[in-house]
Amino acid sequence: MPRMLIVYYSRTGNTEKMADIVAEGVREEGGVEVDVRKVAEVTPEDLLEYDAIVMGSPVYYGTMAAEIKQLIDESVRFHGKLDGKVGGAFASSGGVGGGNETTVMDIVKALMIHGMVVKGVAAGDHYGPIAVGAPDERSRKQCLRYGHEVAALAKRLFT
Repeated sequence: MPRMLIVYYSRTGNTEKMADIVAEGVREEGGVEVDVRKVAEVTPEDLLEYDAIVMGSPVYYGTMAAEIKQLIDESVRFHGKLDGKVGGAFASSGGVGGGNETTVMDIVKALMIHGMVVKGVAAGDHYGPIAVGAPDERSRKQCLRYGHEVAALAKRLFT
């Protein structure tokens, strides 16, 4: 059974709520084991144990939190070893123009540089789910859908 890691940083709890909802979508899809962990609980070595990795971050100055960036920076020593794994991202911000899309894209770019297969969404939040403040019903639906779609891709590639 494929394994997925949802790793996140959350200071206010909004990004943590999104991580839990994405995981709910993965569980609803079924066939994928999912772990949800705070970034402080994850080492770069841990990334090697998963078939799919989804990262979530609040928006700080238009990009990811330093804690997520640090994990990505430290993962450089495993460059090439994440190749072919499934990747994804989500973000929360304090305002509509808060930088959600730039944050998701910054995470996605790093995952692609690792050689990961990043799951986009044809309808909705194309690059990954976003929320403004606490996840509302729209964000909840996007997170659930994303969990389903990333899990489905992981199953296609790893079972």
